[in-house]
Amino acid sequence: MATPLQRDVFIDTIFEAAQSDRDVLFLSADLGAKALDRFRAELPDQFIHPGICEQNMIDVAAGLARSGKKVITYAMASFITARCYEQIKCALAAMNQPVTVVSVGVGLGYDNAGPTHYTTEDLACLRALPGVEVWSPGDAEATQELARLCLDRPALRYVRLERPALEPLYHGTFSTVRDTGLAEIAHGDRVCILSSGYLLHRALDVRDLLRPEGIDLGVIDLFRLKPLDTKQLANTLRHYKKIITLEEQCLDGGFGSAVLEALNDSQLHRPLLRLGLPNRFFFENGGRSHVLEKCGLNPATIALSIREFIAGQQLAQPTQTGNTLITNPARAAATPDAH
Repeated sequence: MATPLQRDVFIDTIFEAAQSDRDVLFLSADLGAKALDRFRAELPDQFIHPGICEQNMIDVAAGLARSGKKVITYAMASFITARCYEQIKCALAAMNQPVTVVSVGVGLGYDNAGPTHYTTEDLACLRALPGVEVWSPGDAEATQELARLCLDRPALRYVRLERPALEPLYHGTFSTVRDTGLAEIAHGDRVCILSSGYLLHRALDVRDLLRPEGIDLGVIDLFRLKPLDTKQLANTLRHYKKIITLEEQCLDGGFGSAVLEALNDSQLHRPLLRLGLPNRFFFENGGRSHVLEKCGLNPATIALSIREFIAGQQLAQPTQTGNTLITNPARAAATPDAH
């Protein structure tokens, strides 16, 4: 049986609830997902296609939520975030409207479409807005549980979904950890790596590469980036001596920054290595794996960076902040190409 796509799981879960709850409304600026066909055909009064006009969709969603509806909006990640940032800020966040903002194809997910479709800064942008929850589920089960949460406890949530199907991680256990915002997928000895979504699975591949060398790498799924439970995170990380974060974002203000802030606020000081995308635009073609490899984020290069980090070797462009060493070898490995 094929692994389901996150977007299909999310849409199908909302559809099933909408059949018995007329207050559930689904707004989509994108009709490419086949799971939407059934929604449009069987519940036409609860499905709204505003056209390719994401900014207007957010404003319409705000009005519907204000009238008591359970509203879900859906579009490509780059267009429902950067294009709609002011609308999310003013119509949803400032007005405290409980709308679920669902994005698909985060990071380099739309690898066949180029820089206009890449979403490498959405974490920094959405984390900056007061009152917005940010979630990145790592498999279909987590996605389904998150969809149920959005229906049962409406709030302003930004949900980041991947385009490709992601292999199962939880096998019936995600509901037990959902409200904590994180889960230790694999327990390690002295070193751990935190990630979410697509690159979380790459972190598990890196763990497999390092285990024969005697490096028992812990892997933590930090699937809720905001609000981040600093106490829970600190308790999970306390027995580790060194920490790595892995993200498909430009490092400024992203996933690793959220972890650093949480550790600082918890007074838990550990050497921390941030691995992510260099701070530039990406014009390369050749697929997601190719671009990640050029940025030093293929499994072999990630493993090499971790070996050097464990050995205490000087990595590229270190910056000392308190007791925490922040480095980014991927930034040094990647040099901008000509446009």
